Order: sequence, then structure tokens, then C-alpha cells
Amino acid sequence: MLGTLNKVMDYIEEHLSEELTAEDIARTSGIGDYHFRTVFYYLSGGISLSEYIRGRRLSQAGMALVQGESVTDVAYTYGYQSLDGFTRAFTAFSGMLPSEVRKKGVSKAYPKLSFKITVEGGERMDYRIEEKPACKIAGVSRRVPMQFEGVNNAIVELAKSITEEQRKEMHCLQNIEPYHVLNASYEADAKFMKEEGYLTHMIGVLTTKEDISEQLEWVALPASLWAVFPSEGAFPRVLQQTMASIYAHWLPSSDFELLELPSFSWSDIEGNTAKSEIWIPVKKRETKMH
Repeated sequence: MLGTLNKVMDYIEEHLSEELTAEDIARTSGIGDYHFRTVFYYLSGGISLSEYIRGRRLSQAGMALVQGESVTDVAYTYGYQSLDGFTRAFTAFSGMLPSEVRKKGVSKAYPKLSFKITVEGGERMDYRIEEKPACKIAGVSRRVPMQFEGVNNAIVELAKSITEEQRKEMHCLQNIEPYHVLNASYEADAKFMKEEGYLTHMIGVLTTKEDISEQLEWVALPASLWAVFPSEGAFPRVLQQTMASIYAHWLPSSDFELLELPSFSWSDIEGNTAKSEIWIPVKKRETKMH
């Protein structure tokens, strides 16, 4: 996976002055666009792929301006259809007008990324792979603010809103492991790539039953593999740290690719600590013959 990431970085570098589509990048990487973008975001320290491409283009535009190329030529070379649009984007990026950069011969650099994994602390990351039939998560849901760290008060309020009748129905529906109340997140405004906007959060149970009443909502999950990561420690910090490690360390070095389906977790909380599991939908990555 790391070799693939670096190969795509080279591809982007070679095509900065051309249109770069998600299909181009997916074809170059040989893996799903959703998986690639998610892993890229975590390994890059929170930069989306589109932000990176924009930064590299504007960095190269600045270099061209320093070398004396005209503002108009540079704007069109790097994909801007108007001088106004280029000027706004470049000024926000560098803090200077393109004409100032050309005159002073000084600009801001945005270096090309390369990836490697550094193992720190020698901590073992336990996981298992489970296969599940087609099923549903049935429960109650709400749009809540995206939040990467700390207690999300909107989710706390969602949990408090569950009625006794809803709890009883969820208990009756639950017929497939894990036999816990689950927290599932999906439909994020920023595709989970930024701590902004909203996502849909559901508190529910896993079921294969069809008779779900109107007092509950449900999300269908196709038959698939799941990577399961147990954790134990301070809640919710250990759960959030485990999630970050999955995307930044386990996925890039594994033989699995992320599926664009809801992931979910469960936690047994005692005081400020919890035993938890995170379930991530995956598929075996295809090995291409050369």
C-alpha cells in the first residue's frame, strides 16, 4: 500500500498541469477511491487529497511566477479559467498577490509528499477478520456534528432520547453478533476527511429480521468481511485513538481494502474506562500479476 501511495504521488506530480480526476487516481492506484482517500487523509496528518493537489499546483505556480512567467500563462497552465479565480486562490495560499511574487521573486512552497510507516513504542494491534451475512443495523439516528476527539454531546442526547418501547424492540430484533448496542456513523458531509459538517449517527443493533416497526430506522449491510479491533482504556479516548491507528497504520500495511459502508463500534463502560470493539468493513485486496 505504501508503494502504491508513493506511486500515486509521482503520478499527481507528473500531471499537475492537467485535469486530475478521481477515476484517474483510482486507476493508477489500482484500489478503490474511497479507500485511497481515507488512508491518504490519515497518513498525511489530516490533509484531503483535493487539498494536497491544490497545494501542489499553487506551489508550482509560485515557482513559475518566480522564474518570470506571466500571471496569465501560469493561471491557465494550472487549471484556472479566470485570472480572478487564480488570484484569489493564490493569495489565500501564499499571502501575496501573484504579481507581487513575480516582482519580488519569493513564494511559498508546498512540498511533495512521500509516505513511510514508522513503528513507535512496539505496541501490538490485535484484530480479527469476521464474515457476516447480509443484515441491518436497526435503531434510532440523528444528524450530529463531526467530532474527532472527546465526548460528542449530540450523541449523548441521542442516546437519552431512546424510548423504552424502542429499547424493547431493539432487544427483540437483535439476533446476530455482536450482541451489543452499536454506534454506527455514516453519510458524513466531508466524507470523514475533516472535522467539520455533520454525519448520521445511529444507535442500534445488528439483525437479520425483516419485521422492523416504524418507530425504528435501519441501514442495510451487504454480506461482507469485517476487521474487528478490540481495545480497553479511558473512554472515549482509547476508542478514538484505535480508530486513528486503524487508518494510519493497519490499513496501509494490510492486505485489505476499506469498503464504503457504515463502520460501527460497541463499548461496555464502567466509570471512565471501557472495553470496546471497532468493526470496519473490508475486502481482500486483489493482487495484480505483472
